[in-house]
Amino acid sequence: MADAVVKVTLPEMGESVAEGSIVEWRKKVGDFVAEGDTLVDVTTDKVDVEVPATASGVITQIFGGEGDAVAVGAVLAEIDTTKAAAGNGKAASNGHAAGNGAAPAAAPERKGPPQLVAVTLPEMGESVTEGSIVEFRVKPGQYVHEGDTIADVTTDKVDVEVPAPASGEVTAIFGAAGDTIAVGAKLAELDVNAAAALRQAQGDTGAAALRQAQGDTTSPARGEITATAQARRIARKQELDLRLVRGSGPNGLIMRADVLAQADQARRKPAAGAANLPPLPPLGANAKVTPLKGPAAALAGYMDQSLTIPTATSFRTLAVDVLDARRKELNGAIKSAGRKEKVSFTHLIAFALVRAAAEMPVITHSFRRDDNGAPMRVEPGVHLGLAVDSERKDGTRFLVVPVIKSADALDFAGFYAQYQAMVDKARENKLGADDLQGASFTLTNPGGIGTVASVPRLMAGQGAILATGAIGYPPGFGNVPEATAKALGLSKVMQMTSTYDHRVVQGAQS
Repeated sequence: MADAVVKVTLPEMGESVAEGSIVEWRKKVGDFVAEGDTLVDVTTDKVDVEVPATASGVITQIFGGEGDAVAVGAVLAEIDTTKAAAGNGKAASNGHAAGNGAAPAAAPERKGPPQLVAVTLPEMGESVTEGSIVEFRVKPGQYVHEGDTIADVTTDKVDVEVPAPASGEVTAIFGAAGDTIAVGAKLAELDVNAAAALRQAQGDTGAAALRQAQGDTTSPARGEITATAQARRIARKQELDLRLVRGSGPNGLIMRADVLAQADQARRKPAAGAANLPPLPPLGANAKVTPLKGPAAALAGYMDQSLTIPTATSFRTLAVDVLDARRKELNGAIKSAGRKEKVSFTHLIAFALVRAAAEMPVITHSFRRDDNGAPMRVEPGVHLGLAVDSERKDGTRFLVVPVIKSADALDFAGFYAQYQAMVDKARENKLGADDLQGASFTLTNPGGIGTVASVPRLMAGQGAILATGAIGYPPGFGNVPEATAKALGLSKVMQMTSTYDHRVVQGAQS
């Protein structure tokens, strides 16, 4: 009957988005899908979306191929819901095959009134007060056993798989993918009485009975990569092939620790071609070897990671006469007001970059891959990192990059205050972990020590790093008296470079 065919259309994605481009079909004609399963990935100029199935059933038609443009509201696929019952014999409860073509067992009759248990976002350290929901692994009405993952949550510091605190039936979930929730907030509710009834019906109190009742009795197919969502996200960030990772979990499940161990091993492994290079010369008798620790060790790790980014660099020579004159006027006004602040060239350049990024946010966009390895563009907002060179009491130097969050929301006075606070904390070694997280682009100023131009390394997770060179007259005119330079029409200039991730930022944009 006609009503049994459900059409899946491209949803609205904002007033200015009229069409999208098909990236990849996750399903094909003849596949059974459950409501909410991703059918197709679509990209637009502003967002990337996963279009879900709006009903359970068998896909009878798909419209369009990879690379095709489709308008908002256009039909992408048709699903025959009358074939859902037959399809359930093949469908996976909780993402696995049911086995033997049998439908999942029906829930047993409930014994006693519901007994609800809340699943909340756990504490993850003193400085972590909230997280963002990545995805729910369960739906209302589904049975879970104690320890099963309910939801994946990410924070600035850690990715967390929130487990079920008890066995039971999911009666409700709270929030959706992308929502921000506070530590202690409720994510889901379980009815543990339903689990007790299920165990009684099966005559078994173990987790195996619960899994069997859900039709989850099979092991992963040979060659199939099985990994937790957290392990997949870390592998994506590290650009690590999960096929190289040996899983330590049940049935070879790849865990977070397995990915971290493999990534560490990869960092220690010589680079391609290194085996053909001559060995390093032996250390001299008086050589001193000091392990890198703290910020220095972290920086070394970031630099290793930066080698995976395909960058390009643009150079510009800028006249700074107007900048110089305005800075003198501003500092004169501050001094006349009896205040002690002093505005530097870097203060003004940093603020100008923030205003420019607000108008052209592409410079803050970064690159990553999803769980299936598909490329994605991330639009994090205008969060400016400041490369600060500091000196310890023993004379050693270290580099840190504190971050001014949502810098585009600040006026100049507020920006100046945040800038100074971050620099002061860096030089006093008082920066917290939160102060060093979340930069979407960075400014470094090697010109302060006379460097004319620099091509710094770009950190993973950022769109660009901009470097300013020393300010002065063009080569050959450095010693010309200022009056003579003015008479000749010479201007002071500054070299500025923009090193950017060429996967998401193009030369013209830079």
